[in-house]
Amino acid sequence: MSGPQAAGEPIEDRRQLVEWIAVGEKPPEAFRIGTEHEKFGFRLDDLSPLPYGGPAGIEAVLGRLTSFGWDEVREADKLIALTKDGASVSLEPGGQLELSGAPLATIHQTCGEVSDHLAQVRAIGQELGIGFIGLGFAPTWTREQIPMMPKGRYQIMRRYMPCVGGLGLDMMFRTTTVQVNLDFASEADMVKKFRVALSLQPIATALFANSPFKEGRPNGYLSYRGHVWSDTDPDRTGLLPFAFDDGFGYEAYVDWALSVPMYFVHRDERYIDAAGQSFGDFLDGKLPALPGVKPHLGDWADHMTTLFPDARLKRFIEMRGADGGPWGRLCALPALWVGILYDDASLDAAWDLVRNWSEEEREALRATVPLLALKTPFRTGTVLDIAERMVELAEAGLRRRAQANHFGSDETMFLDPLKRTVESGMTPADEMLEAYDGRWAGNLRPLFEEYAY
Repeated sequence: MSGPQAAGEPIEDRRQLVEWIAVGEKPPEAFRIGTEHEKFGFRLDDLSPLPYGGPAGIEAVLGRLTSFGWDEVREADKLIALTKDGASVSLEPGGQLELSGAPLATIHQTCGEVSDHLAQVRAIGQELGIGFIGLGFAPTWTREQIPMMPKGRYQIMRRYMPCVGGLGLDMMFRTTTVQVNLDFASEADMVKKFRVALSLQPIATALFANSPFKEGRPNGYLSYRGHVWSDTDPDRTGLLPFAFDDGFGYEAYVDWALSVPMYFVHRDERYIDAAGQSFGDFLDGKLPALPGVKPHLGDWADHMTTLFPDARLKRFIEMRGADGGPWGRLCALPALWVGILYDDASLDAAWDLVRNWSEEEREALRATVPLLALKTPFRTGTVLDIAERMVELAEAGLRRRAQANHFGSDETMFLDPLKRTVESGMTPADEMLEAYDGRWAGNLRPLFEEYAY
C-alpha cells in the first residue's frame, strides 16, 4: 500500500480531480511497465512470521537493504520504507515486504529489477536466518500470530475493516499479490483497457491461483486470496459495473471515488482517522475529522490509494487480480497484460472476446474462480478456454512489440509458466494440493522449503 502523497495545490474545483487522472495520458512510445509484488517473511527454524523489530525482523531487513543504495523513509522515527531510482520497498500491514518497481520500458528490465531485488532479499535472509515466500495467502499462520507494522494508516484500517466486511483483516495481514501498472494514451484508450482489464481479472486470478491453504490445511479454494476480496469492503472493491455503461470515462470514475468512504487524512506527519466520512464533505470544508479544512491534491491522491477494485485507475491502470507467487510468475504477470494491452491488435481482439459478457457473467466468474480456477464453467466451456485465448493474445502482442534482450530473446519468454499452466490445466494451487496429498504427506514445511525465493 502507498505512503502519504505530497500536498499539491488546493482543490478549488471538481474538475481538478478529473484532470489529476488525465495527466497520466502518454503517447504509446512513452508507455512504461511498473511491476509490484508482495511476499511473506518467515523464520527458517520454526516458520513463524517476522516481527517488525529485533535482530531478524522486518526493520533489520530494511536496514540491511540500504547497503544496496536504498534510501530510508521513516514514520514517527520508524523505518517503514525505502526508495531508489523511482522504485520503493515498503511494508504491508502484516509485514509483507513489497517491491514497487520503477516505470520501465520493457519486461526484460522490470524482470531484471525483480530479480535483483529478490537476490538482495535472499542474501540478507541467509545472514539473518529468515526466508521469503510468494503465496496468495499465508498458509499456516493465524491472524493473531501476525504482528502489525507501525504505520498509522494501518491502525485506522484495522479498526474500520470489521465494520464493513468479514475478511478485511485477512486481506490486510494474510494476503499477497503481484500486479502490473500500465499506461493509457487517451480517455478512450483508458476506457477500452479498463473494461478489458476488469473483465479478464478473474481469468488472471485463475491462471495465478496460488493460495489453497489456511492455518495448515487445505481451505477449499484454489485462490483463497480471491475469495477474501469478495468479503473485504463492498464500497471500494469489485468489478465496477458502471465502467461498462455508455459514457464511462474519467468523470464517472471520479464520481465513484467520491462516493467511497474515506479512511484518513494525513496532516503534520500523522494520520487523522476519517474512516467512513465523505470526501465530498471534505471538498466543502465539512469533514467531521477536520472541520473547516479543505483538501489539497495530495489528499485526493491518498484517497485514490484506498480504493481496491480488481483493476484500479489512477494516472495509470493497476491489474490487481493475481495471487503472489514464485519468482518466474512475478515476470509472467506483466508479460500477460503488456502483451494484451500494449498491442492494438491484441487489445482489439481481447475487447471482442469480452464485450458481450453480461454483468451477471462477469460477477459469476469473480465469485466462482477462487473456488474452481481454470475449471470454472463459462458458457459452453470453461475458464481454461478463455485463459488459453488470453495467453495466445499476449504472446502475439509481445511478438509484435519485438523487444529483445541482449541474447536476442523477445518478451514472450516470460509467458512460459502460463503456457505450461494452460497446457496442463493445473494451476500452482492444484500442484501444491497434489504435493500435499502425496510427497508432503499432509505436512506444509516442505512448502516453505520448495517455494521460498
